[in-house]
Amino acid sequence: MADGRVRFALWAPSAQRVELELLDGDRYPMDQQTDGWFVSLLECPSDSSYRYVVDGQRAVPDPASRRQVDDVHGFSQVIDHAAYAWQQHDWNGRPWHETVLYELHVGLFGGYQQVIEHLPHLADLGVTALQLMPLNAFAGTRNWGYDGVLPFAPANAYGSPDELKQLIDSAHGYGLMVFVDVVYNHFGPDGNYLGLYARQFFCEERVTPWGAAIDFGRPQVRDFFCENALMWLLDYRVDGLRLDAVHAIDDDEFLRELAARVRSAVPQRRQVHLVLENEHNAAHLLRDGFDAQWNDDGHNTLHALLTFENESYYADYAQAPTRKLATCLEQGFVYQGQDNRHGQPRGEPSADLPPHAFVLFLQNHDQVGNRAFGERLTLLADTDSLKAATVLLLLCPMVPLLFMGEEWGSKRPFLFFTDYHDELANAVREGRRNEFADFSQFAAAHSREAIADPNALATFQRSQPDLAPALEPQQREWLAFYRCLLQVRHSRLLPGLQQARSLGAQVLGDGAVLARWRLGHGPALSIAINLGSSDVSLPLPAVHGERLYTLRIDDADLRQERLPARSALVTLEPAQ
Repeated sequence: MADGRVRFALWAPSAQRVELELLDGDRYPMDQQTDGWFVSLLECPSDSSYRYVVDGQRAVPDPASRRQVDDVHGFSQVIDHAAYAWQQHDWNGRPWHETVLYELHVGLFGGYQQVIEHLPHLADLGVTALQLMPLNAFAGTRNWGYDGVLPFAPANAYGSPDELKQLIDSAHGYGLMVFVDVVYNHFGPDGNYLGLYARQFFCEERVTPWGAAIDFGRPQVRDFFCENALMWLLDYRVDGLRLDAVHAIDDDEFLRELAARVRSAVPQRRQVHLVLENEHNAAHLLRDGFDAQWNDDGHNTLHALLTFENESYYADYAQAPTRKLATCLEQGFVYQGQDNRHGQPRGEPSADLPPHAFVLFLQNHDQVGNRAFGERLTLLADTDSLKAATVLLLLCPMVPLLFMGEEWGSKRPFLFFTDYHDELANAVREGRRNEFADFSQFAAAHSREAIADPNALATFQRSQPDLAPALEPQQREWLAFYRCLLQVRHSRLLPGLQQARSLGAQVLGDGAVLARWRLGHGPALSIAINLGSSDVSLPLPAVHGERLYTLRIDDADLRQERLPARSALVTLEPAQ
């Protein structure tokens, strides 16, 4: 605080008394206030270690700990966020339409310092934003990110809070935005003590895959998560947040409140972006405070076309996938109220939304890590078809997202990994293997035993990306391919992306689509891709525009108005 004291506060409505305990063992009774709060003001320096003792029996970490001294079960640490000396004083972010996201897992790279060393590569590639998978503290020394229990405390395994700030500061120096993936829909299974002293944090009547649902109807709960969002944006100066699986939150009022509080707290000159993951395809949220949503419909449709997979959730996209791709490119979502495979309506109309309201991707942590063997598309799809889909990804007006290693054609898996022990380790291992019972390949229990143990160190090590892409000619070819496409995006498309609007999309044949957009008040962008195995005819406008990029198409094909199998054509038609 301004007078040098530290204010400690714990919302513990289930507790009778709470004490503040410092590392030396001294305890200080905390004053009980209204609405379940316990508060103490104490003279102590930053970096002091502390924890709370509930009803004289159970010592617990601060649920809003800014740093843990050791693991998530031990002492928390007082952090003075104002002490860091920022270097990039004039950084105010970048416009959303300039965004090219690159999702990475800090732990797999080795920590914050190792990610800093990777920044020149990303800037040279043409990426404009890092998206860091969840950083919050978790049990053990490694976790894929979505089992955190202390959302205010960056994981010690990756480095200190100041080292995280150095990463963000360094990224800004390269002109790169930084996004953090935040998980507000659940807590991990080891190290969450809220239920001991704040049972009201949860709603026992509503059960989720992770247990009792979080009760976002309570102001203390909403404040907890809104303040977390503001910590990332104000104390760590990140440029945006990706909110994980908000369909599991299922409370639009909380989401609107969070967006409103972010917009009001951040200085107007700063450009801050909020992105959702939402299976409900709730288009109304993209008109009410949120910039964009991950377009799982787009991914799933492209994945079905590239791999011919049709089990589990891919069954929703296996029927008429080419028509679904055209719908996605023209209107954003594929499911806009239609029934899914379970007979449940899903989604809302989205055709009025701009293309940049949708984040498109071919791979990400979910779509690779939630596969039984963590395979990337380089092992699942025809190479030329994958390149054609990549042309669409990087040159269409939706916001593209790349997954670490994708740009050099990495074939290393990204597996689900944790660091649990004893009974919890067994439960997570078996639960993970049983997740794939819907797939015929793993219908038998003995087949599921081939799935990697999430807790094995080898599972983590196998997922570490190969950071030497220039060693192999094939990797250099992929890298040059991505770099070239992003150069085209930045040099030829960027000025018109903010005002881009769909001009429609049409099916040209099995696996082949032509989509067109008006770029601002300028030319029309036309992208024709053929992921199928047969040539199809090209409409005249696509043939006669200025060629921005061609893949597996020559002059003879264009003279014959033909789009070969596994090819792509990107043109600009003059403004009318």
